[in-house]
Amino acid sequence: MTAPMFLLDTTQDDLPLNCDELHEGWILTLPDTVRRHAIQSMRLSHGDELQITDGNGLRIRAVVEDAADGRVRVTDVGREPAHVTRIVLVQALAKAGHDDMAIDAATQIGIDEVVPWQSHRSIAKWKKGRSDRKWFQTLARATEQSRRSWMPRLRDCIDDAGIVAMCRRACVHGELVIVLHQDATVSWTRLKTAIDALAQRSLDDGRPRSVSVVVGPEGGIDDDEVSSFMDAGAQCCSMGSTIMRASVAGPAATALLAEAMGRFDSPGVSLSDASD
Repeated sequence: MTAPMFLLDTTQDDLPLNCDELHEGWILTLPDTVRRHAIQSMRLSHGDELQITDGNGLRIRAVVEDAADGRVRVTDVGREPAHVTRIVLVQALAKAGHDDMAIDAATQIGIDEVVPWQSHRSIAKWKKGRSDRKWFQTLARATEQSRRSWMPRLRDCIDDAGIVAMCRRACVHGELVIVLHQDATVSWTRLKTAIDALAQRSLDDGRPRSVSVVVGPEGGIDDDEVSSFMDAGAQCCSMGSTIMRASVAGPAATALLAEAMGRFDSPGVSLSDASD
């Protein structure tokens, strides 16, 4: 079974996070937040394995030495590189927690960045200091659950003008912004050539590039928004004949992008191991 993962709060947790200074055999004392989760909630005990990450590529594998004191022994440590071609989910605020479900599932699949979007049709409203904390916590939990060493970056909430600016930047830097819309006449399959070409360019020159997917709220994206985004350089497409909820469209697109970029080619944990 894959060892559980615990995410450190690097603004508060006091651990030596420079992997150049960490070595196999080191004894670390877990921060209180991690100790409560690992020892009290999950009841890890002497000899049990666990993983620790800072959410920025660091992965520490360790074994519990003293559960009472929260001390663990490092068995392996390293830093995993970030993906050269990044997957960005621009998720419209949605009611009934559908936006929260979307970013949770997309994180488990492999999203690299999340951008909250206050669209015209969004019933839910972004409350700075409250909404961003909730979204951050969702991303953190999903990062731990999926045993990721990279936590998706949460950007500031944007409006339509922010997406227009994103589309224009993408055109300048050779990136893609894909708007999902049920009435689009272009299918996802027709965009696959452009996605493959972008990913190959990043592999060839090592320059980071992004593919951003824009997902609307309940009721979809209105026509004026779609027009303004396409005028700024976005591609608009549909994902089949069915209408997906706001909680499903983003994760579905994330899975298609991850497959196109070869992220499913490497062996990983089994589904049974990954479950809590």
